[in-house]
Amino acid sequence: MNVINATTGVPCRAKFSRQRGASLLEGIAYLGIAAIVVLGAVSLLTGAMSSAKANQTTEELIALRTAVKKLYAGQTYPETGVAATVIAAKAVPSTLVVNSTASTITNAWGGAVTLAGPSGGGPTFSVVYNNMPQDVCVNALSGASGWTSIAQGSVSKNVFPLPPADASAVCNAATNSVTFTSN
Repeated sequence: MNVINATTGVPCRAKFSRQRGASLLEGIAYLGIAAIVVLGAVSLLTGAMSSAKANQTTEELIALRTAVKKLYAGQTYPETGVAATVIAAKAVPSTLVVNSTASTITNAWGGAVTLAGPSGGGPTFSVVYNNMPQDVCVNALSGASGWTSIAQGSVSKNVFPLPPADASAVCNAATNSVTFTSN
């Protein structure tokens, strides 16, 4: 586009300055917003993973309880050998690590999962779930049902479904070893 120079009266090309790219302030603002979005996504992912682990733990416990009840239907539970029987029957959930040679079961946190009947055998059996993180423990125990009792140390609960306050009382450590008893 040609314009007339006011000083000389000669036609000349007008210079239009166009901004290309982003300014430093715009770049900083973009990075700040991106960081907030990433932190929010990580926070949501962490919460979702904790919830998924709690659901997985609940499903593992129910599957173990069902397997033991099915294998020993109409019989008393032996004091020892329950885990070996469940492993031999291939009734351990695939999310748990099984060492069939040693007849041991390990959970996602490296804690032993033990199965045993009462001393001298009897009508109940227990599943002890070790190294359970507190957040997963509270979520897994909240609303739990189908057990005779759930305990850790001196804290025992036997009214179900288990309210969140009771679950928090049982899951009172950073990592928990909870005993689930069933008949």
